[in-house]
Amino acid sequence: MGLRFSSPPSESAPKYGLGELPESCVAEIMTYMNPPEICKLATLNRAFRGASSADFVWESKLPSNYSVLLRRIFDDFPSHLGKRGIYARLCRLNSLDDGTKIVVFLCRQVWLDRSTGKLCLCVSAKGLSITGIDDRRYWNHIPTEESRFNSVAYLQQIWWFEVDGDVEFPFPAGRYSIFYRIHLGRASKRFGRRVCNTEHVHGWDVKPVRFQLWTSDGQYVTSQCFLNGPGKWAFYHAGDFVVENGNASTKVKFSMTQIDCTHTKGGLCLDSVLIYPSEFRKVKAFLNSS
Repeated sequence: MGLRFSSPPSESAPKYGLGELPESCVAEIMTYMNPPEICKLATLNRAFRGASSADFVWESKLPSNYSVLLRRIFDDFPSHLGKRGIYARLCRLNSLDDGTKIVVFLCRQVWLDRSTGKLCLCVSAKGLSITGIDDRRYWNHIPTEESRFNSVAYLQQIWWFEVDGDVEFPFPAGRYSIFYRIHLGRASKRFGRRVCNTEHVHGWDVKPVRFQLWTSDGQYVTSQCFLNGPGKWAFYHAGDFVVENGNASTKVKFSMTQIDCTHTKGGLCLDSVLIYPSEFRKVKAFLNSS
């Protein structure tokens, strides 16, 4: 007969679950997570849900100058909202006025990127100064679902091409890039399918367009490139600028020109100018094409 060995009975170890973690401890951990991760964890249980509402968690995700942003964007911001509510409100598409409290409806929008809390700003074609825009022989505003503003400026043909714009805003400290969102050809839908008319596209391969930007603190950048790739939207990088003081407004002027009058150019759709944190050039695929 073989020998039998048996271990003496032991007391069962106490079982702990995520619900046993102190709310303050969970909140400290959440400060190291990005907003989407925090929102997902908030669905686990009551402790995580409570921790996800802590003001210090969301204050760590807000831009350091968020109080300045609130005064600039909103006339009367609700005082009862906590930091989570402030973050959510700033992540919406917020329209900007022109400094005289006259709202430029759907011409300028500002928001925080939901995943990073970084500030983004967009100016529609209607918010830009475009040479010849009032002459329908050259330009037309056409409706489209492919723009966040539901319309774009379409150039049929012109000799002197110039698009200027400016923004004065308290950007949080950091490095920003300016992009022109452009489409060669006129896109439309036929029998439910996207088609692109390129019959007016010409002149952009003869001479490059020139981009320039200036800031109120003396920064200046210039570059040039040819426009190509008809049939799809492209983001053309106009340059970068650096903001050091987020509590003061920085004025940025930018332009896109092709003023060589030896040839005409046309067949271009201009949607908007976007100002994004420069780091998005690596992590946002839509800044390459769409």
